[in-house]
Amino acid sequence: MEQRHLGRTGLRVSRIGLGTLTWGRDTDEHDAADQLKAFWDAGGTLVDTADVYGGGEAEHLLGRLMERLVPRRDLVLSTKAGSVPDPDRRTDGSRGHLLAALDASLDRLGTDHVDLWQLHAYDPHTPLEESLQALDIAVRSGRARYAGVANFCGWQLAKAGTWQLAGDRTRLAGAQLEYSLLQRGVEREVLPAAIDLGMGLLPSSPLGRGVLTGKYRGGTPADSRGASEALAPFVEPYLDETASRIVEAVSTAADGLATTPLHVALAWVRDRPGVTAPIIGARTARQLGAALSVESLSLPDEICRALDDVSAPVHRYPDHDWSTL
Repeated sequence: MEQRHLGRTGLRVSRIGLGTLTWGRDTDEHDAADQLKAFWDAGGTLVDTADVYGGGEAEHLLGRLMERLVPRRDLVLSTKAGSVPDPDRRTDGSRGHLLAALDASLDRLGTDHVDLWQLHAYDPHTPLEESLQALDIAVRSGRARYAGVANFCGWQLAKAGTWQLAGDRTRLAGAQLEYSLLQRGVEREVLPAAIDLGMGLLPSSPLGRGVLTGKYRGGTPADSRGASEALAPFVEPYLDETASRIVEAVSTAADGLATTPLHVALAWVRDRPGVTAPIIGARTARQLGAALSVESLSLPDEICRALDDVSAPVHRYPDHDWSTL
């Protein structure tokens, strides 16, 4: 698998990442082992997790699999901290919480460092400088090799990235946000800011929460996330008329290229400017294998333009130059 630099850093990662959101919850140890082995065999290196995935079980599971299945040195481990299971406060970006969470993650993963450590979300109740200081401490102590953020909007990302560049601080290597043909909101401000500040984008849900595979065209399959009590609300926003129009365009493109909608949707986001590596979350090794086989596909320019047009979000003032309006 092709390797890419994460932003303007020396960290190289596979151009497809493996996500572990469902590990320890919907994906058991046997299926997780099959996924990790298939990913490694395909040349994949970037494995993404978080301290809250499966209540910590995703990290536990990944740690056990590295111990007996895949060498730690062959993987680029990325984890996140800051999300908390508190309905009154979804994030805790305090320095104390973040550093304690990192130590707990390292213990679950069975390693002395992670390659990329990310703030899981912006915390409006904690000064951003305090949260960013935790990233600096983690890198200087050797517990993290690189640092990044996730789920930051444009002004938050610009402020964080600029602050880190202004002094003797850790450059932000990457930003992880949802990005797909069904969700192009990052193109307004987040992606331009990331490119300008030298961060690589790590798109999550690059298949539109599974909808872009076409599996929901005839209804909701019983074994899909859309039929899961826990994940149905996650999928439902992408089952509207606008999404259906985009899914049909992806399917038409796939037919013309003799490939699958999954491959078309994934290749589109993988090769967008500023993108380093989409993160794929699969329930089974078979699903993951289908995604990994996209490696040899590059979409023709005319297909990309057609998909750009059908999925184009509405960007008006001030996102476009006022003189063109």
